[in-house]
Amino acid sequence: MKKAFLILEDGTVFTGTSIGSDREVISEIVFNTSMTGYLEVLTDPSYAGQAVVMTYPLIGNYGICYEDMESGRPWPDGFIVRELSRLPSNFRSTDTIQNFLSNYDIPGIASIDTRALTKILREKGTMNGMITTREYSDLSKILPRLKAYTTGKVVERVTCSEKYVLEGEGPRVALLDLGAKRNIARNLNKRGCQVTVYPAFTKAEEIIASKPDGIMLSNGPGDPKECVSIIEEIRKLYRTDIPIFAICLGHQLMALATGADTHKMKYGHRGGNHPVKDLATGRVYISSQNHGYVVDTKHLDPQVAVPAFCNVNDGTNEGLSYTGKNIFTVQFHPEACPGPQDSGYLFDRFMKMMEVREDA
Repeated sequence: MKKAFLILEDGTVFTGTSIGSDREVISEIVFNTSMTGYLEVLTDPSYAGQAVVMTYPLIGNYGICYEDMESGRPWPDGFIVRELSRLPSNFRSTDTIQNFLSNYDIPGIASIDTRALTKILREKGTMNGMITTREYSDLSKILPRLKAYTTGKVVERVTCSEKYVLEGEGPRVALLDLGAKRNIARNLNKRGCQVTVYPAFTKAEEIIASKPDGIMLSNGPGDPKECVSIIEEIRKLYRTDIPIFAICLGHQLMALATGADTHKMKYGHRGGNHPVKDLATGRVYISSQNHGYVVDTKHLDPQVAVPAFCNVNDGTNEGLSYTGKNIFTVQFHPEACPGPQDSGYLFDRFMKMMEVREDA
């Protein structure tokens, strides 16, 4: 096995073995606490520009089931695990994770102490790093390169190139693809919706002209404040009376479009085990999450929006309800994949919002 190294921007070096591609990559290093669902993690467009550390110690034991992919290809820059299973056991498996990473040219590193790495990221915050098979004796030239890395404008990399339609006999939903996981459209489609998926940079006028019964803003990668032109179009959508449901990045962009603010978290929420509280009922749901930015509610104008959900662990905002509007947004992932399906009822709430509008 070829030796590989993970070099963090603070100078910490982990030594392990190379998995997947052996090309060198610099990326933002983030950790995911899910015990299963590594294929869905790898194919979640929200990970574009990042390398993912899986905290669960054994990854790959059920192989690769291509029908479980959440997009057409994997998006992380790198993959970091404690132990990689070489012999998957699963009647649905058609490939190994090693082949999957190699086929998509994704570099990775195994056989490192991922829990020690996670502790560093929790204590010092998310940082950049390099995965490489080259052994550097002098890091003085490497570290400035790591610190200079930014994910940049990644939404334009992950969005669809042209609009397409998933046929249905029910309400017509316009889904703005900011890096959407497939299960968002699937959840709408199985409830009978006709879903038209639009590229992220579609003008609001085009969406409004199609007269949708509802609008969905999807998840996606990167710093929401980078999406300047998209925010302007979402502001136009907000001014209509069309029901809107937004998830993750869509939630953040709607907040920015209506005068709120966002900031980067120390290390974010990524995994399938995050408790969120519905502030209207007091009920707690376990949710799937993947975000490094959060809406700042300290200066939220209650005449525009009020908090609807909060994170039980750290109290951060997990959702907003917009005052006088048929709009609600959540930071977590009710479509799951991977993760618990506790909050799937939010799609039903969206369906009722569209039914009320049709009856009006």
